Amino acid sequence: MAEVKKSPPAGGTASGGTASGGTSSGRTGGARTGGGWTRFVTARPRLTLLVALVLTALAVLAGGGVADRMGSGGWEDPAAESTYATEALAREFPGSQPNLLLLLDAGEAGADAPAVAAEARRLAERLDAEPGVDGVGSYWSTGSPALRSEDGRQALIAARIAGEEKDAGAILDRIAPEYRGTHGPVEVTLGGGLAVRHEMQVIIQEDLLRAELIALPLTLVLLVMVFGSAVAALLPLGVGIVAILGTNAVLRGITEFTDVSVFAQNLTTALGLGLAIDYALFVVRRYREELAAGADTYTAVRTTLRTAGRTVLFSALTVAVSLSAMLVFPQYFLRSFAYAGIAVVVLAATAALTLLPAALVLLGDRVNALDLRRLLRRGRPPKQDAAEGSGWARAADLVMRRAPVFAVATAAGLVLLGLPFLGVKFGTADDRQLPTTATSRVVQDQLRGGFPGDPGGAITVLAEGRATPAQYAAYRERIAALDGVGRVDGPVTASGGGTGHAYFTVVPEGETVGAGAQRVVGELRAAPAPFDTSVTGQAAVLVDSKDALGERLPWAAAIVVLATLLLVFLLTGSVLIPVQAVVLNALSLTAMFGAVVWVFQEGHLAGLLGFTPTGDIETTLPVLMFCVAFGLSMDYGVFLLSRVKEEYDATGDHEHSVRFGLRRTGGLITAAAVILAVVMVAIGTSRVTNTKMLGLGVALAVLMDAMVVRSLLVPAVMKLTGRLTWWAPGPLRRFHDRFGVSESDGPAPLAEPAAEKVTAGASR
Repeated sequence: MAEVKKSPPAGGTASGGTASGGTSSGRTGGARTGGGWTRFVTARPRLTLLVALVLTALAVLAGGGVADRMGSGGWEDPAAESTYATEALAREFPGSQPNLLLLLDAGEAGADAPAVAAEARRLAERLDAEPGVDGVGSYWSTGSPALRSEDGRQALIAARIAGEEKDAGAILDRIAPEYRGTHGPVEVTLGGGLAVRHEMQVIIQEDLLRAELIALPLTLVLLVMVFGSAVAALLPLGVGIVAILGTNAVLRGITEFTDVSVFAQNLTTALGLGLAIDYALFVVRRYREELAAGADTYTAVRTTLRTAGRTVLFSALTVAVSLSAMLVFPQYFLRSFAYAGIAVVVLAATAALTLLPAALVLLGDRVNALDLRRLLRRGRPPKQDAAEGSGWARAADLVMRRAPVFAVATAAGLVLLGLPFLGVKFGTADDRQLPTTATSRVVQDQLRGGFPGDPGGAITVLAEGRATPAQYAAYRERIAALDGVGRVDGPVTASGGGTGHAYFTVVPEGETVGAGAQRVVGELRAAPAPFDTSVTGQAAVLVDSKDALGERLPWAAAIVVLATLLLVFLLTGSVLIPVQAVVLNALSLTAMFGAVVWVFQEGHLAGLLGFTPTGDIETTLPVLMFCVAFGLSMDYGVFLLSRVKEEYDATGDHEHSVRFGLRRTGGLITAAAVILAVVMVAIGTSRVTNTKMLGLGVALAVLMDAMVVRSLLVPAVMKLTGRLTWWAPGPLRRFHDRFGVSESDGPAPLAEPAAEKVTAGASR
């Protein structure tokens, strides 16, 4: 039998939503002008769009070339001991920290052939004379066997390009064409850390352009399928483009003051399109509902801004807070994503609440023009709006009838998918992020496979202060005796060896950045010495990075959790729903983290996806992915909860409100998630492993959130908690009444639409 609606709950507000599908046409005061912002947007829509067009054009000019000013590093803690030691070594012993390698291949003649040696010395002298280059050394000047391949065909010239990352990259761009290629009897290939980072930056820019060319047309097709109208489909795309261009301009300005990672541009594109489309979908959908209910254009726009507009603003705030948590970390790689994410969220919401309403005022009911779906109907009558979402209503009924089963099975399944993450191993990013065909990657692969030892894998101990040769010798013996140390070279001294600086090279046993090497770093730092010591190297950088993340992770988590609890309380007035939101959002991410370890750490599907597994995950990636995916999950959660709360305020019927919310937002959230997943998968086609991991991982997270958590777990849990879902103690209830956010205002009609009652009755 059809359900009968109840009166609004005692102590609740009747200013909540509508029972008529979320429209306001039957609402007293539906034609009120609303607030000042609404009047501003609707009063001069042409002026609004003209100003936006001018600002966008300026953003294009301001943001031009932003990628050239970005860096490709940023994984290190700038205040760490390893960072200090690296900088001091580069200053005092440039040859100890080479970032440019020239790999000379002499072929059958061999690296020791007189003609090869002569050409190598000429190249080294020429390189040493280049402005900005110092610390030049080579196999032919030192005779070090570590600088010649085991088969004798190849050998190295090593140098350091001084300066900040961007300045060093400019020098590399200038000199690389002069050294790369054939020089007499040798073939020269460029590698080293600087070359790796520079090539990574170029590849990311190329991949980002390709991702945009893939994502934009696919997104437009999906929007046409969602809206039917080609006109309506173009609106979200326009909002996304404005957000992306504006964010590039913001990032260009930020690069004047601090380092920004080139990886952040990927997030700009993904969130710029994804969130702009989310917000525009929500606004345009509500506007079309108002028109279908009989409202005129101005009333429909004003009602949309008072209702859906508030939810968009609130949703943007929750996403921005999640992303802002990355500002607590010292690594500029993570901070860059906060800069980009906050900027793109603010701009996407601003465009959705300014440009979009202005365009809707000018379009009126022409927003439904060019309905391309008519070509597919072939004479069939269009689906009636009254029946729209009935499938989601039936699904909600099914879930709530078997709520314990769905809640337990879904939660258990998500936990099971996340179990591989228990075996996560953290490491540092290296050249294996690049495709195997990248020139700098080829050089590093040849060094790993053909040269003695593991180049770049040693731990370096910097010694500062007065010391005698005997003291240096005693310290060397002390650290050579440490467990896990394979060999100690040095000391290499400056200032005649009596005062100043020296360094020791420690080669650990086993993996370069494995648990044993990390333990050696700790023992070296604890070892007594007659001078000041500081330790660097890949293992030391990893130890310091993990320490920095571990120290600040509780603060970041507290920001995300506390802000989520507060914001969801302001939206719902409930004490329980915010807790549910945090727990269920965390569950929605388990599949992503499990897949990251199973695929990218353990190497499953590596051949299909085209990357080289390294047996670990870069330390900062899980933090980044959590903040991004958690924010996007909150975005969808706000859309659903706002409609559930709106209906509960109007009717006081808990189960009906859950059904109504899922009916009105289920298709919308799924469509938004699919579109965002398409954008993220396009980003995931990158040839750089970290970008691939970010794109594919977040795509999986948003799909799991929309199709599993919002569709199954949320309605099941809300059914189990019942009316207790909406409880709050008196002081908090009064606080919410004064400061809370509501998607609707004005009294709501009491009658339930016939289609909703038929759906509810048929599903019982």
